Amino acid sequence: MAEPASHAKIPGPTPKPLVGNLLDVVGGHTQIETIDELAAQYGGILELSVAGNRLIVASAHEYAAQMCGDPRWSKSVHQVLQQIRDFGGDGLFTAYNSEENWGKAHRLLMPAFGPMAIRDYFPRMLDIAEQMFTRWERFGAGHEVNVADDMTRLTLDTIALCAFDYRFNSFYAEQMHPFVDSMVRSLVEAGDRGRRLPGTQKLMVRTNRQYAADIDYMKQITREIVAERKKLPADQAPDDLLQRMLTAVDPLTGETLSEENIEYQLTTFLIAGHETTSGLLSFVTYELLANRDVLERARAVVDEVLGDRTPRFEDLAELGYLGQILRESLRLHPTAPAFALKPSEDVVLSGKYLIPARQPVMILLPTMHRDPAVWEDPDAFDPDRFAPGRLEQIPEYAWMPFGHGERACIGRPFALQEATLVLAMMLQRFDVDFAGPYTFELKETLTIKPADLVVTVTPRQTVRSEPAPETAPARAALPADAHGTPLLVLFGSNTGGSEGLARIVASEAVDRGWDAVAAPMDEYAGSLPTDGAVLVVTASYNGTPPDNAVKFVQWLDSLQDGDLAGVRYAVMGCGSRDWPATYQRIPTLVDDALAAAGAQRLRERGEADARSDFFGDWERWYRPFFDILGEQLGVTDSQVDSGPAYTVTEVTDDPLASELRLQPATVVENRELVNLDAADFARSKRHLEVRLPAGMSYRAGDYLAVLPQVHPELVARLARRVGLSPDAVVKVASRHSSAAVPTDRPVAVRDLLGRYLDLTLPATRGAIERLAASTPCPPERDALARLASDDAAYRSEVLDKRVGVADLLELYPSCQVDLGVLLEIVPAMRVRQYSISSSPLDSPDTASLTVSVVDAPARSGIGSYRGSGSSYLQSAQPGDKIAVALTHPSEQFRPPDDNATPVVLISAGSGIAPFRGFVRERVARDAAGEQAGPTVLFFGCDHPDVDDLYASEFAAYGDTVTVHRAYTFAPQDEVTFVQHRLWQQREQVAKLIADGARIYVCGDGEFMAPAVHETLARIHADTYGGGIERSLGWLDEMRDEGRYVTDVFG
Repeated sequence: MAEPASHAKIPGPTPKPLVGNLLDVVGGHTQIETIDELAAQYGGILELSVAGNRLIVASAHEYAAQMCGDPRWSKSVHQVLQQIRDFGGDGLFTAYNSEENWGKAHRLLMPAFGPMAIRDYFPRMLDIAEQMFTRWERFGAGHEVNVADDMTRLTLDTIALCAFDYRFNSFYAEQMHPFVDSMVRSLVEAGDRGRRLPGTQKLMVRTNRQYAADIDYMKQITREIVAERKKLPADQAPDDLLQRMLTAVDPLTGETLSEENIEYQLTTFLIAGHETTSGLLSFVTYELLANRDVLERARAVVDEVLGDRTPRFEDLAELGYLGQILRESLRLHPTAPAFALKPSEDVVLSGKYLIPARQPVMILLPTMHRDPAVWEDPDAFDPDRFAPGRLEQIPEYAWMPFGHGERACIGRPFALQEATLVLAMMLQRFDVDFAGPYTFELKETLTIKPADLVVTVTPRQTVRSEPAPETAPARAALPADAHGTPLLVLFGSNTGGSEGLARIVASEAVDRGWDAVAAPMDEYAGSLPTDGAVLVVTASYNGTPPDNAVKFVQWLDSLQDGDLAGVRYAVMGCGSRDWPATYQRIPTLVDDALAAAGAQRLRERGEADARSDFFGDWERWYRPFFDILGEQLGVTDSQVDSGPAYTVTEVTDDPLASELRLQPATVVENRELVNLDAADFARSKRHLEVRLPAGMSYRAGDYLAVLPQVHPELVARLARRVGLSPDAVVKVASRHSSAAVPTDRPVAVRDLLGRYLDLTLPATRGAIERLAASTPCPPERDALARLASDDAAYRSEVLDKRVGVADLLELYPSCQVDLGVLLEIVPAMRVRQYSISSSPLDSPDTASLTVSVVDAPARSGIGSYRGSGSSYLQSAQPGDKIAVALTHPSEQFRPPDDNATPVVLISAGSGIAPFRGFVRERVARDAAGEQAGPTVLFFGCDHPDVDDLYASEFAAYGDTVTVHRAYTFAPQDEVTFVQHRLWQQREQVAKLIADGARIYVCGDGEFMAPAVHETLARIHADTYGGGIERSLGWLDEMRDEGRYVTDVFG
């Protein structure tokens, strides 16, 4: 309706055709934070158009006070609450004012939250709180707790026990009760429905189906609660909220509540009775850790009132300062952040803004609670605002976290009593701290909570013992006839491969009588010993040192001739020819620098190539290592035990948990990216979202190293072959001082084979020799011996076909080995590296992976070959823990520091992963004011209807990102592969390069990357002339300048 000239237009952003202000209220923030930002921009009253509805938001006390103090205003069941009526019905929270059941239930249920009833709930509140805190204590010092999760368990169990005498037993289950999952999904979906464009909801078939299933499950729980109560004789039923619902008669109408309304009331109380209080306790925990002076003052109050005894109801009155803390937290973080009122007739606010009759106005509490016209230093956490004497000075309607008027929350005294008790017990019994660096963010359903707040909890001690001084790890005892010559084995390793080899050497060296120690290279930057020998085992990472070798390499670069005179050394380099430009760069640099500084090289540098026969290369170099070392240094090894390295005995005890050196991360999403039903050639690719461990932060371009597990089918095959069930429990004893598998403790066979051994690798020649020696059948023994000794046979029949130990045992059934031999001849499991496909600007504590699943008929002809890493991640479910570490590429493989720099991104298949992260980072920076230069992505895949990865996402960026695609099975204009599309767009590419663009390539290193390299050279030659050789030299110059960067894999 048009407003009279005397009435001012309510400020707000200009709506756009069709979508209104939808784009203004959706995005990276929660909706509450987004509207809060708009309120800050447009003032204390704001108008929006969302999904065809007029939305007015009041965020200043001036307007809220006028509305709440005027009897013409009453609660409005706004659009989101109307959606929640799908499962809340005419319960207290979602009923319309005019509905008879609202008045009836309000009159019947208010006594259940009166002072006497609240006191009676105290023992049950204490019961549930004891369950949570006892659980914390049993985990011991430093246990990590997801605060919102545990507080949700606590408050759900508390409202269910106090109000309905029903136990969810949430602290006796590993996972949250399914009711919580259904509730959260339903609340989120109800909120989303209110923001969707008209006509789109019916198209969301899967979402609608999940929504209906979640509502049905919540109804199932409420019916179960009612059914259990009805089984009780009347004289045995507790006098609680549920009993009042079932039996009380409304004095006004003479009626009881209907069964349908009772179900709605139960759902309402189960949701509202726990969701807001868990949020309150989570916010309070955060604010106490962020304001340590308040924390210490609160603890002093608790210690004075409670000492070390169990709280009593009477103690709550003495804990007034805790009540102040709770109220101040609710001021800054009202967990139910908004409510709506509507006038019964036209109303003019502040003499200028006309509000038509029945037009809802949303009161935005987080903003109104920080109104500087009311609150001094409004963003500060100051519980003394609510201290006696100051509380009375707070203006009416300036603090309304429980709503307003007759429709305010009737559970307010219940929530505050529960929160006071829990907060007191937590401060009394635990030292609490952030588990790592924490950036405050909101999580929003119908209510708000701090997102991903993880803390450590340590039981408080009356008498604290001093920590024992740290001691250096003891070296293994040397044999009695040991010569004791020192051997320092240094490793440079990000993913554990080089470190594993170094520790094998050090372990065997001790058995041979050497005084050996293994250590990271950086620990010896500045000094190397001149007695004994030094072995360096290191890798390169895109031509740069591993993280624990950076200082060592820098130190070597500073040395002069003669600085290392007297040092005797050898170098073994690990790498892959998939990165030909940087293959063995760091091992070569280390080897040359040591020699240049005067050190004596004991033997030629070794090279192990992960692209071909990594462990064969290692074995050939390592087998004569100690003979050469002894000859050079004039020492004789101690007698080495030639018996089995491992002995295995089966036990029946449960295995202990594996001790992983990596940190646990949580899978939060795992979805298929490929339309697998569209074509026979479709190959699975998965998108995973992983919540990183506390304190782990990443940058665009980083890798996530994942410790995989072998596919269960292969584990079962091999276990049966050596006569064991995968579920059998064994204990491993080793004669080595260090072993790559858990020793002297029970462990399941499936864990030994699946988690500690890399069964998917081709068998090494040394392993085949051991198998041949254990094969009594002459023809089979001879065949194995030939594979081990004949280079051509080994390459063609083992390496090229990826024949592993499990395959050989099936091919040669007379071979008799036990599990102990397998532990000795199969390489230890290694981590797999995956490029992170997200940007920390999306979510700093969550990283995404784009994983190509390797699952194809085995080249050996035996079953299927399944990549350990990809098949493991393919099967990971949300909530699963995976062991991870963060590793880094070359610093050149990052988005440009200057967001205006043009970039050309070239990839195929899952090689798109890092570039998705690059694009998201550039778009986010552009949105924040750092204008993005041209971003051009070349992407090769199979078919537009099959595996055009993230197509809709890239399309949403509009002109910010240009994507050129090549489809192998749907060629266009003779463009089949990405290099063809690159050539077709050569004029654009040449111009971008001339404008200073950086070129990035990620993908297959055997075919795609070389073809792209050649195409780029052709483009340069086509543009500038001079021939292909000159252009190849130009590419080398581009690489040296950091403008042409590759990250390729085999």
